[in-house]
Amino acid sequence: MAGQRPVLVVTQPDDVTADVVIAELHRRGVPVVRFDSADFPHALTFSARIDGAGLRGDLATASRRAELGAVRSLYYRRPRGFAFPGLDEQDARFATLQARFGFGGVLASLPGCLYVNHPHAIADAEFKPAQLTAAADLGFTVPPTLVTNDLAEARAFAAEQGPVVYKPLRATSYRQDGRPRTVWVAEVDSADLDESVAGTAHLFQAKVEAIGHLRVTAIGDQVFCTRIDAGDLVDWRYDYDALTCTTTRPPPGLSELVTAYLKRFGLVFGAFDFALDPGGRAVFLECNPNGQWAWLEDETGQPMTAALADLLERGTA
Repeated sequence: MAGQRPVLVVTQPDDVTADVVIAELHRRGVPVVRFDSADFPHALTFSARIDGAGLRGDLATASRRAELGAVRSLYYRRPRGFAFPGLDEQDARFATLQARFGFGGVLASLPGCLYVNHPHAIADAEFKPAQLTAAADLGFTVPPTLVTNDLAEARAFAAEQGPVVYKPLRATSYRQDGRPRTVWVAEVDSADLDESVAGTAHLFQAKVEAIGHLRVTAIGDQVFCTRIDAGDLVDWRYDYDALTCTTTRPPPGLSELVTAYLKRFGLVFGAFDFALDPGGRAVFLECNPNGQWAWLEDETGQPMTAALADLLERGTA
């Protein structure tokens, strides 16, 4: 792809959301180089020179090549991470760190490249305490929240704020009897809490008696708002078949707060979740800086694929 300005898409092979964006970019004639971090080094090579002229070099997959100084944008989706299965534990750990800080460091330093989003910004914005603190500072309505490993504090908070819910601070793979499990948001009572609270950090939050939920997807300067009605589900992700999704307008002032939040974390994309309280206020729950959105386009017809392709094609926010 010499002389062209490609879009790099960094994600795992079975990413349906990336597939629809790539298809749209191909339809527009925009060159795309797709790869996964796990492709390195067996199916991906790179070379980067850094001197007084800046960073330059190239990257090659089995079928594509990109000049690193000519990348217009990088769509950082959901790569699997580096893996070195042929090495022993110590050597694999060494090789993984060198790959992360070498190849990963080059990908994070491309000159003149628009990142959607920059991997370092994604990492910073994934901490729920940071999300909630920033949201409160910017003027969002935020539910009372406790992050702790102190059982007495957890019980006192549950008694004071009840009903409360427990939320995992970070989604991770979890298996029980060899089967994959998901840790859902769940309502808890102070009587449910035991000494296991002391084992690690936990997030407890006052439950919002929601009349509905909003998923606000911000893509560049465009804001798409979807109302999600989920009946009595505490965590609407538990049963997508039970959901009703409709396009709606953001409550007054919410788009401006969303834009300010993205700016605070250096993001150009964010998937925001809000609960609608009985008074109709949007209560901030979280923002996923790399959240899913394509299923909402399927449900509502909102042109999110086109908006994201626009952003990646022009290479500026």
